[in-house]
Amino acid sequence: MAAPAIELLLAALDEAYDRRSWHGTNLRGALRGTSAAEAAWRPAPERHNTWELAVHCAYWKYAVRRRLAGTKRGSFRLAGSNWFPRPVPGADGEEAWRSDLRLLAEEHRALRAAVAGLAAGDLGRCPAGDGRRWRASCAGWPPTTSTMPVRSSSSPACAKGAERAALLAVELQGRRARGGWLY
Repeated sequence: MAAPAIELLLAALDEAYDRRSWHGTNLRGALRGTSAAEAAWRPAPERHNTWELAVHCAYWKYAVRRRLAGTKRGSFRLAGSNWFPRPVPGADGEEAWRSDLRLLAEEHRALRAAVAGLAAGDLGRCPAGDGRRWRASCAGWPPTTSTMPVRSSSSPACAKGAERAALLAVELQGRRARGGWLY
C-alpha cells in the first residue's frame, strides 16, 4: 500500500479526471459526448477552444510527470509545448479529436503511474526542472498561476516540493473541468 500522501494524490488525480468528485463533473465527464465540431468552437476570437484545452491538459499531465521523473523535455507526442492549435487543418476532425482524447487518457494514466511510483520521501524534493520556474512550482506558485487564488486546503499536510506542485496541477485541472477559466 502506498503512503497516505501518495494515496491522497492519486485520489485527487482520479477525481479531477475520471472518478466521482466533490466538485461535480470531472474533466473526462465534461468532454464526454463532445463532437469535434463542438470541441473546435471558440467562445470568442483569440480564445482557446475546448479541443485546445483538452490537449493543453494532456501536455501539463506530461509536464508534471516529466518533472516528477526528472526527465528532459521533448518526449511529448506532439511537437511544441503548452498550447497546440486545434483542429489541425486537413485532418479528419472526428478521428483527430478522438486521437487527442486518447492522448489525454494516456497522459493521465502515465501521470498516475508516476505518482503511484513515488515513495513518501520523494514528496519533499524538488526534481530537476527549468530553473526559476521550477523553484516557483516547488513553492506552490507556478508563474502561469501566480495571479490565481489557490486554496490552502489543497493538501491537509500542505507539504512542499513535488507534492505541492502535483497538488496544484490537480487543483488547476479540477478548475478547468468545472469551466472556471476562459483562456
